[in-house]
Parts: sequence; structure tokens; C-alpha cells
Amino acid sequence: MSHLTQVSRRSFLALAGALPLATRAAFAASKIPVGIELYSVRDFLAKDLTGTVRAVAKLGYEVVEFYSPYLEWTPQIASEVRKLLDDLGVKCPSTHNGSNVFTPGGLQKAIDLNRAIGSKAIVMASPGPAKTLDDWKAVSDRLNAAADTLRPLGMVAGYHNHGLEWRPVDGQRPMDVIASRTSKDVVLQFDVGTCVEEGADPIAWIKANPGRIKSLHCKDWAAGGKGYAVLFGEGDAPWRTIIEAAESVGGVEYYLIEQEAGPAGEQMKRAEQCLANWKTLKG
Repeated sequence: MSHLTQVSRRSFLALAGALPLATRAAFAASKIPVGIELYSVRDFLAKDLTGTVRAVAKLGYEVVEFYSPYLEWTPQIASEVRKLLDDLGVKCPSTHNGSNVFTPGGLQKAIDLNRAIGSKAIVMASPGPAKTLDDWKAVSDRLNAAADTLRPLGMVAGYHNHGLEWRPVDGQRPMDVIASRTSKDVVLQFDVGTCVEEGADPIAWIKANPGRIKSLHCKDWAAGGKGYAVLFGEGDAPWRTIIEAAESVGGVEYYLIEQEAGPAGEQMKRAEQCLANWKTLKG
């Protein structure tokens, strides 16, 4: 066991012991699956897609989210990935996409590949250039247009925040513009770490958007120069109250652990340690 793992287990055992009994029981009883944003193990994935998906499934991840390179797949590759996921008992409910997908020419290929792998949500993870309120309104319009196309297919559009969306533009946060201007079935995929880094209130955000926080990127962040190098549960995010809000109000259907820092060769080990921290927190 590495030093990082030892620290994680000690800190989380202390946290778990401090939780009210009712809260610990609720966490333990939760059946909401935990997955991984595969960007966390991107260097492994680039070298060996099949082996990497098998490896994260073996660690205990129940869900995966592929990010933008999946758009280079052929239909045959997508079919093979779906078979792999089915054989492993792993789901892929959403994908992480650039703004280029949310155009008339880009959406259809994403639809075809997402349907092939069983994904129901096409999530915009980058708005492209957006500086003014009108730019952010245009982003909202693109999300609504995609949602209109996806809805008859039993699919949904989504938006994934980063830090930019929490910084006011002419007195309004872009994240509030997107939430207020998009249809209620546009998923607000919540990246927790960037919210915490920008000083926004993650609990208030979840409560302000009931039923729309279908998935969370469980990425941690810590002040003092540590940034995103910290593992899940070892940063400044108040995970206990975040999870309580997500499950009681937010409508969360699955969690995605994301760990984007650290040496390339340690990505899989860090993914393992993050999941160990999660399991300790959940009881």
C-alpha cells in the first residue's frame, strides 16, 4: 500500500466516524453507481482502449465516460466497445464533447456513436469562444437546438461547467445564464472542483437546479498550491453535503470520479486510490 493510500484511508476513516449515524446509513444504502471520467487515465486509454476499460472495471468502477477522441471511432469500433462494456457489466451513460459537436454538421456522428455504445447524454464540455453575455446566450441556444434533436431519440443534451462559467460577465454568471435559458431536460453536469476553486457554493448550485444535476464530476481541489493534484476527498470540497444535496435534490443518477493531475504513469494508481477514498466515505 502506498503512502498516498495510507493517508487517504486514515483521513476518510476519521471522516466517516464523524458522520451522523443516519447519514452514514444513507450513504451505505445508496445504489447510485460510481464511475470514472476516462480523461483520468487518458495516457493508458490512448495506448490501449480495451485494456484500460477492463482495468477500471476491475478496480470497481461501474460507469465510464468517454471524452472527445471517441469521435474518431468507426461504427465497428463503437460496436466492439459496446460489447466490451456489456461483457464487463459497465455502463456508459454519457460522453464528454467539444463545442464542434453541437453544430448541424457535428451532432449526427455523435448521435450515432453514442447510441452504439449505449450513451443517452451528449454533454458539451467546452463552449468555444465565449466572452460576452450574448456569447453565452448563443451557447444556450445551441444546447436547446441539440436537445430538440435528441429528445425524440430518447437522448438528452448536457452542459459541463469549468471555472469560466462561475466568473460574472456584466453582473451575471454564465452558469446561471445557461441554466435559466435552457430547457429543463438539458442536464447540468456538475464539475465540483472548478466550482470550489472559483469560490462558488456547490450546495447552493445543486439546490437552485433541482432534478437537473444528473451526474457529477467528483474532482477535488485544494488551496495552498495543491490545486487539482489532490485525490478525491483530500481537497476542499465538502463532499458529505454535496452528496446529500445531489441525492436529495439534484436528481443524481451516477457519479464520475475525475483526477486530472499527476504523472502519466500513476494515472491508474491514482484512479484506484480515488475509488478507495470514495468507498470509505460511502461506508
